[in-house]
Order: sequence, then structure tokens, then C-alpha cells
Amino acid sequence: MDADKKQHELDKRYIRMANIWAENSYCQRRKVGALIVKDKMIISDGYNGTPSGFENICEDENNLTKPYVLHAEANAITKIARSNNSSDGATMYVTASPCIECAKLIIQAGIKRVVYSEHYRLEDGIELLKRAGIEVVYIGLSSAENE
Repeated sequence: MDADKKQHELDKRYIRMANIWAENSYCQRRKVGALIVKDKMIISDGYNGTPSGFENICEDENNLTKPYVLHAEANAITKIARSNNSSDGATMYVTASPCIECAKLIIQAGIKRVVYSEHYRLEDGIELLKRAGIEVVYIGLSSAENE
């Protein structure tokens, strides 16, 4: 198997794992999962939710996401900061395309590839990642599960 095909197979597996990890989220409106992989090892993970020590309720009484809810990417990146790992040169697998705020964190964390499985209505995060020279790969979940 050539290197590109092998990488694509790995990408599909990790994106499926990120989707399973999203199930840990307590958020009702949207559950998002993220994994950071370096040298074929998962070095961090995250899902969207409230900060440590807060109640696990993401939406307010109007079913709007509370402003202090952390995105999956931010949770995975900040978890790296509390470990002995470095995200420099890593790949992030995330179930939804990153927003502009998370894209900035991804760039600053030295992540070189982002693989995602669901388009978000705003594309500004993806555009910023591409502008920063980060490889962005879309793998729809149906193709990740069926191939």
C-alpha cells in the first residue's frame, strides 16, 4: 500500500475515533470531538463542554450555547499544555470544521494538518488554516465508515 493510501486509511480511523469521543460531550445542540495525533500516537483529546468544575450544562434556558463553553479543539490543545507532550507538527482530527477562534489556537499550537468530517456554516476558520499553510483534509463520516 502506498504512503498516501495508508495515510488516508489512518485518517479515516482517527476521524471515526473523534466521532466516538464526541459522544462524551454533555452539549445538546452539537457534540464535537477532537484528537491530536503525533507519530501515530494520540497525544491529546477533547470534546466541547464547560470548563472543569462547572455544571455539565452547555445550553441556557433559551437553548443557546453558553458563552463559556469550550470547543473540542480548545480542550484538546489546552490539555497538551498540562502534559509533557508537544503538538508541534501534529495532526488534529475534529468532527466539525474549526471556527476562527479555534483555527488561531491550532496555528499557534504548531499543528500542521487538520482533518475534519462535518462542514460548519462558516468557513473562515478553514480559510485561516489554509492561509497559515496548514494542510486541511475533509473526510465525510459516511465515507470514513463505509470504505
